[in-house]
Amino acid sequence: MTPRARNVSLLVVAGFVAYLLWSTLSSQRVECAVAVEFQGRPGSGTASGASEEDAMREAQTAACGPITGSMDDRIACARIRPVTRRCRTL
Repeated sequence: MTPRARNVSLLVVAGFVAYLLWSTLSSQRVECAVAVEFQGRPGSGTASGASEEDAMREAQTAACGPITGSMDDRIACARIRPVTRRCRTL
């Protein structure tokens, strides 16, 4: 591969990565942080999303993950009301 072809290839790959990063981050409009308590264990999580509902759901999933032991517990934890919640527009 010639040096010019290698440089063009690197520019194309860098441009593609930049586009993916931009398109992913531009859709994140709200960030939420939640704290939950499930079966006496506290957990907290932060996530961003296109809407407040999406960000809340993902933050609660992040909060429940480390404090649950099974998929049934994760589903149950995802359905409880958070102890605290804080959202902000990005």
